[in-house]
Amino acid sequence: MTQYEVSETLDVKGQNCPMPVVKTKQAVDGLGVGDVLEVLATDPGSTSDLGGWADTTDGVELLDQQEGDDVYKHYVRKTE
Repeated sequence: MTQYEVSETLDVKGQNCPMPVVKTKQAVDGLGVGDVLEVLATDPGSTSDLGGWADTTDGVELLDQQEGDDVYKHYVRKTE
């Protein structure tokens, strides 16, 4: 398992699309450049939703996504 120096954790467990992406964007906006946000979600769609969002959003990089016991972990770095 890859470890990142997580600056902040966002818990969106129990929330469905589009809220994990909306809350992630809001949290990333408050981070400094280089900071890593860990997002904890229970929505299986969050993997594709956050991946698509990161691919089309300047200033963010999706570092990793991990599927655990009913919890999906996403790591997003603010790049600008």
